Amino acid sequence: MTSPHSHRTSVATAKRTLPSDQVVGSMAETFKVLGDPNRLRIVIALTQTELCTLDIARTLGMSESAVSHQLRLLKALRLVRQRKEGKLVLSSLDDEHIEDLLRIGRRHATEAA
Repeated sequence: MTSPHSHRTSVATAKRTLPSDQVVGSMAETFKVLGDPNRLRIVIALTQTELCTLDIARTLGMSESAVSHQLRLLKALRLVRQRKEGKLVLSSLDDEHIEDLLRIGRRHATEAA
């Protein structure tokens, strides 16, 4: 029995646009990690320049230990990369896609306000 509200073509189109469960899981994890205000602030700070852990801590008013913990999570999800310069470890965004996410998210948030 077909419901009078059945829209087979629309359902078929929507199903075709769904990525694999693995891709959806990865996307959800990225958004979950960016859902934490401290991690989001770290990522936003890194849009301007690469920073060491101490500079991030000073910028955000956090402890170095807390920043270091958050950076490990961000690095594990490939949102942030790190490079050594002597004894200094500098963090930066992994790629421009992260900046795109932030730009779109910020635009959406300011339009809603």
